[in-house]
Amino acid sequence: MTNKRVALVTGASSGIGEATANQLLAAGYTVYGTSRRGSPGMGKHPFSVLALDVTSDASVDAAIAELIRREGRIDVLVNNAGFGVAPAAAEESSVRQAKDIFDTNFFGIVRVSRAVIPHMRRQGAGRIINIGSILGVIPLPYVALYAASKHAVEGYSGALDHELRTRGIRVSVIEPAYIKTRFDANNVEPDAVLAEYEAIRAKLKKVVSKAMAEAESPEVVAGVVVKAVQAARPKLRYTAGKLAARLNFLLRFAPASLLDRVVRNSLQLDRGPASEH
Repeated sequence: MTNKRVALVTGASSGIGEATANQLLAAGYTVYGTSRRGSPGMGKHPFSVLALDVTSDASVDAAIAELIRREGRIDVLVNNAGFGVAPAAAEESSVRQAKDIFDTNFFGIVRVSRAVIPHMRRQGAGRIINIGSILGVIPLPYVALYAASKHAVEGYSGALDHELRTRGIRVSVIEPAYIKTRFDANNVEPDAVLAEYEAIRAKLKKVVSKAMAEAESPEVVAGVVVKAVQAARPKLRYTAGKLAARLNFLLRFAPASLLDRVVRNSLQLDRGPASEH
C-alpha cells in the first residue's frame, strides 16, 4: 500500500485528461491515467496507464481491481472520458448514436464511479471530479445530444454529492467551454444526415473550428480540477476558462432574451423569435 494519495484519471491519453494527470502528479499524487488501449504507445507519459473502456463493465471492474491491488486505495477519481458529434441537427443522429454518446459520456461516469465509491466509503474519504461542460447548463443548438449527455452529468453529480458527503466523499463537476484539444477532431459524424441541414452544418463546422483554434489550453481545466480536489470546502460546480465564466455570468444575471441572443450570435445563426424562459 502507498502512503501517497492516489488519483485515477479516465481518458488521459491526451487533452484535458493528460493535462489533469500531469498536474495532479506535480501536486504530489500517485497518478494513474486510463486509455481504452492501455499503455502501448503511451510511454511518453510520466504517470502509469491502465487499460479501461468506460463502456464495458468488465473493463472498468478489472482496471479498478488492478489499481487497488497495486496501491490499496483511491483518493481521487477524475471522470474525463467522452466524445461528441460533429455539429449537426438533433434529428440527424439516430437513437443508436444517441445511446452511444450517453454510454460513454454519462453511463461511463456511472460505471467508473460505482466501481470506485465502495473503496472511498471504506476509507471514509475521497473526491470525485466529473468533467462536464458549460453546455450542460447552457445548451447550444446543433450539439443537442452532447449537451443532453452533459446535462445528465450535472444532475448526477449534484445528487451524488448530497448522497456521499456524510461519508467523507465530495463530488464536483467542471464546466469548460471550447478548449484547445483534439476533441473536435475525434467527433463522430451524424449517422442520419439530411440534405435540409447541409448548408448550416458546413457553416457551423467553420465557426466551431475557428473557436477551437482560439480556445484556451487544457491546462486551464486541469488547474481547476486540482483546485477542486484540494479545496477544504469544495463547490459542486466550477467553470473553467474565460468563455465559460462569461456564459455562466449571463445565465445567472442577464435576462433570458440576452442569453438567447448571445447563444445564436456565437454560432452566427439568424436571430429568430426570442426565447421566453
